Amino acid sequence: MGRILVVDDEEGVRSFLAESLEIDGHHVEEAASGQEALERLRSRGFELVLTDLRMPGMDGLELLQKVQAEQPEVEFIVLTAHGNVEIAVQAMKLGAFDFIQKPVSGPTELRLLANRALERRRLRDHEEMTRASASTPVLSYGDPVMAPVVEALKKVARTNATVLLLGESGTGKEVAAHAIHRMSERAQGPFVAINCATLSESLLESELFGHEKGAFTGATDRKRGRIELAHGGTFFLDEVGELKPSLQARLLRVLQERAFERVGGTRTLEVDVRWIAATHQDLRARISSGEFREDLYHRLSVFPVRLPPLRERTGDIPALADVLLQRACHELKRPMLKLSEAARKALLGGRWTGNIRELANVLERAAILAEGDTLEPHHLLMEQPAKAPAPAFVQDAMTLEDLEKRAIERALDEVRGNRREAAERLGIGVRTLYEKLKRYNLG
Repeated sequence: MGRILVVDDEEGVRSFLAESLEIDGHHVEEAASGQEALERLRSRGFELVLTDLRMPGMDGLELLQKVQAEQPEVEFIVLTAHGNVEIAVQAMKLGAFDFIQKPVSGPTELRLLANRALERRRLRDHEEMTRASASTPVLSYGDPVMAPVVEALKKVARTNATVLLLGESGTGKEVAAHAIHRMSERAQGPFVAINCATLSESLLESELFGHEKGAFTGATDRKRGRIELAHGGTFFLDEVGELKPSLQARLLRVLQERAFERVGGTRTLEVDVRWIAATHQDLRARISSGEFREDLYHRLSVFPVRLPPLRERTGDIPALADVLLQRACHELKRPMLKLSEAARKALLGGRWTGNIRELANVLERAAILAEGDTLEPHHLLMEQPAKAPAPAFVQDAMTLEDLEKRAIERALDEVRGNRREAAERLGIGVRTLYEKLKRYNLG
């Protein structure tokens, strides 16, 4: 439902319009003049303004122009008398959504027009956000360990309760947040996410709440924050444990009052969002150390859900690996690859301390190295078991050449130096192998 401001100098008209829209569940406020409407718009957030064109003082056209300059995202519907259609057309050229002639024939036409204007507003909001791609993996591929987790998420998705997702990094907490959104009544609304660990405190504040023009050096335009863009949908706070105390206080207020102001602004904006937060940290320990507010923790942890690490849900690995490998091939713009049975067995034996993110990285590296159409174990370059020191090739500083050299060494070791067999395992020609041996000084 939308937040609508009705502007007309005739009290009877205002009341009729407001009551007609409130029946549809909209939050409606009234203003008796253009100046009063402008003051309300500057102090409160509205999605749609329904205004008469002919009013004493500031008329509807002037109101439209002023609001378009300050808040171009607000939709307008103008009311016009029969002889003023030309002015109504001028208003549409200035950005109004549509016009309706007075006297209004009945509430049905009015409601239909208002809902269409609100829908356009929400579609424009959606276009401002980067949506999750259709290739996002599903939450689970059938491992029994995940069954109670999936069931819990299905149940909470049907409510509006705040969810706190707990688990190690890379366990799929954002995927779980997407799943909750898709299964909820808000599925047609926006899904907006932000990672609290990747931005500085000042930039994070601006991203969350938005800012007014001139709020700080470099703020050359007014910007709507992500919380505002999530209205009617779901807001996902990833790594919420990284929030600084000052932002924790501001977030708590939004959770409690569903209202906030942009940085440098005084206008109170109301939002209707469903909150999902996630962290890999022990928030109770951070409360004890004074780094996290206990009242915010209780607001966020209405429904906590723990996502098990990948090593506890190995039944998901084969299908998950296929999906991630297809994605890697698509992003690398190379022909699709398949996993050999030996490679699948190797993946099942992995440690996966980095969980799904580590699995994705291993498969992407393998897709870069492989020259045939099948991935073998020596392409995977996985971490070794804890009893053996991790080889140098898994370190972040390794180059592509280092990785390729290590893959050749592995293949040669596995076939006891037989270069023809090694070439077959690597999916390259014998001549190519000899060239690489010479390049890497492998004798």
